[in-house]
Amino acid sequence: MYRAFSYDGKRKLSKQIIDGVASYVNIPDGGKGLDIGCGSGALTIACAKRNPNATFTGIDRWGREYASFNKALCENNSRAEGVSNTSFMQGDAVKLPFEDESFDAVTSNYVYHNIPSRDRQAILLETLRTLKKGGCFAIHDIMSNMKYGNMQDFVHRLKDMGYEEVHLIDTTKGKFMTGFEAGWMGLSGSALLVGRK
Repeated sequence: MYRAFSYDGKRKLSKQIIDGVASYVNIPDGGKGLDIGCGSGALTIACAKRNPNATFTGIDRWGREYASFNKALCENNSRAEGVSNTSFMQGDAVKLPFEDESFDAVTSNYVYHNIPSRDRQAILLETLRTLKKGGCFAIHDIMSNMKYGNMQDFVHRLKDMGYEEVHLIDTTKGKFMTGFEAGWMGLSGSALLVGRK
C-alpha cells in the first residue's frame, strides 16, 4: 500500500487523488480557500498551485496518531514546492474556528471517516457553513452508508437548501482508483462530493 500511495512509486495513487480533488477547486483572485484535515499539506499546496492569486489555509488537529504530520512539516512542504500562498493552523473539523461564509472554497481528503461520530453529515454541514455564497466545495472520503448514512439523500438535502451543481462521484470505478484497488486498500465507498453554494 505504501508503494501504491507513494509520490515516488509507480502507481502514485496519492498524487492522482490530490490532483484530482484540487482540479475542482477554482477561486477568484484575492479569494480564500480552506483545506480541512490537511495532514502534510499536500491538498492545500495543490489547491494553492492551481489558484496562485488566492490564499489557502490548511487546518488539522495533528493528533498523537498522526505524529509525523504537523504545522512545521506543512510549512516546509509548501516551501519545497515553491508555494507562498498557504498558511497552516491547528483546529477541530467538528467545530471550525471560522465565521459563517469565510471562504470561497472548502476541501478535504480522507478526513471525516476518521472522526468518531454518529452523524458525519453534520460534520459536512459544519464545513459548508464556512463557505461563501457562490463558493465551491470538493470533499473526498469513504462515504459508505455505514460511515455516512444515505449520501444520495444528503445530495438532495443540499439542493433543497439552495446548493447548486451538487454531485456525488464514485471514485472507485476508474476516477481515482479501480474497484479492486479500493477493496484491497480498504477504500471501498470512496466518493467525491462537489458543488457550489
